[in-house]
Amino acid sequence: MELIGIDEFQKIDLRVGLVKSAEKVPGSEKLIRLIVDLGELGERQIIAGLGKWYQPEFFQGKYVIIVANLKPKKMMGYESQGMLLATDTDPPVIATVEKTVKPGARLF
Repeated sequence: MELIGIDEFQKIDLRVGLVKSAEKVPGSEKLIRLIVDLGELGERQIIAGLGKWYQPEFFQGKYVIIVANLKPKKMMGYESQGMLLATDTDPPVIATVEKTVKPGARLF
């Protein structure tokens, strides 16, 4: 594992997002399209490769952790505007917050 300095870590913008909607990406067995409310940052479309383990309904209303300043990436015709954090286990565990917080709250 490569160690990074605090300056590098501070470049990562982690936010709490409220999942407003989720649906499978047509033609994909693993991609799920999430619309996530990030408060003052607005809503973001996040494409997550978690459909092998989770149905879209699982995400509805969850407060998840998002990397908000990741460069957008196209996946199967959809632009992902961030990344949902999850473990690399089988099945993955989705990073959430234990208590309800205002969408867009920053983690540090």
